[in-house]
Parts: sequence; C-alpha cells; structure tokens
Amino acid sequence: MVMEVVLPKNRMTDLRDKRHEYAQAGISEYWIADPQSKTVTVLKLSGGTYVVHGAHGQGDTAESALLDGFRVDIDDIWRAASGTSSPSNR
Repeated sequence: MVMEVVLPKNRMTDLRDKRHEYAQAGISEYWIADPQSKTVTVLKLSGGTYVVHGAHGQGDTAESALLDGFRVDIDDIWRAASGTSSPSNR
C-alpha cells in the first residue's frame, strides 16, 4: 500500500507518472491525497492497472480495499494537515 500526497510543483508527475510506476511495481493499493481539491482517491490494482475503489471528498470516509476495517475520515486528514482542531473520534 502506498499513500501519496500531491505536491503543487509535481502535480502531473504525482497524478500520472507515479500511478504507472506503482502499477508496474505491483503495489496493490494506492491512495492519492490531493490538498488542492481536498480529496482522497483510493485505487486498487486490477489486471496490471489501477481502478478506482473510491473517490472521497469533504464529509466522506475513505476505506481500504486491502486492509479490512482500515478507514480514514477525509476531513480529519485536512484538519491535521492544516494544524487546526483535533481529529474526530470515529
């Protein structure tokens, strides 16, 4: 499992190139956290390419396809990243 944060200066590399590289490496699950859109996309490897397991925004909870019971509140990610408020107790 890989979790990637999209950086403004590397946006195209992070969104396009790394997806291909991780698929070639056989990484079975890939999460893309995008601070610009405040979204998290969960991808799972299927037949050598990634398919979207879930695309999540504000108010959503992202769940792993690989790790049973692993879920993350999207709003908690961005609160923690900005240093405001404590995460919810979900």
